[in-house]
Amino acid sequence: MADTIQAERDEMLDFERLDSAEIANEPFPHVIIPGFVRREARAAIESDFPAIARSGSFPLGSLSFGPAFAGMIDSLSAKRMRTIVERKFDLDLESKPVMVTVRGMCAKRDGQIHTDSTSKLVTMLLYINKSWECASARLRLLRSAHDLEDFAAEIPAEEGTLVIFRNGPKAWHGFAPFRGQRRVIQVNWVTDETVVAREQARHRVSAFFKRLLSPAKAHAAQH
Repeated sequence: MADTIQAERDEMLDFERLDSAEIANEPFPHVIIPGFVRREARAAIESDFPAIARSGSFPLGSLSFGPAFAGMIDSLSAKRMRTIVERKFDLDLESKPVMVTVRGMCAKRDGQIHTDSTSKLVTMLLYINKSWECASARLRLLRSAHDLEDFAAEIPAEEGTLVIFRNGPKAWHGFAPFRGQRRVIQVNWVTDETVVAREQARHRVSAFFKRLLSPAKAHAAQH
């Protein structure tokens, strides 16, 4: 029964195309799959996406969402996906925890050039946006830490586009400043459970202090 349910969830995603895709190594190992979310599943997933009114990254457990979104998350973090990622990036992730975070809104500071924390072994990003909603905020995989124009690949944040890359000290990425709705799911295989616990604790502290701010104080803090 559980296998049948998982198979139905997997049907929302184009695993066959991901499985057959070649890894690109410039500027660092990655794979890009446009339209990874099948067209017939997109409306339900978009409708069930959690309502997020603030910028920032939110742990999955802090959010409310519908069944189509939940089913997709299960598929993204399940054994089938892990096995594909392991083979493509020559990694053993069987004992590594999975951490899922979600973003709904983007602030202008969010696209700055960076590498992910060394505790994140693999980063997987899945975008859930219409093509016109954040067209200028294309993720760029960069050759250096200093030039957003020196990119080897550019990924539109639209229509179920998937990008997976192996984290490392030179895995620089970023996008042009943008403010507004930019919905993205981030799945990371991480070094150990303390990474997941730390992310959850960080969010609880951040949310606590944000609740202390009145609208007037929040407005003043922006100037």
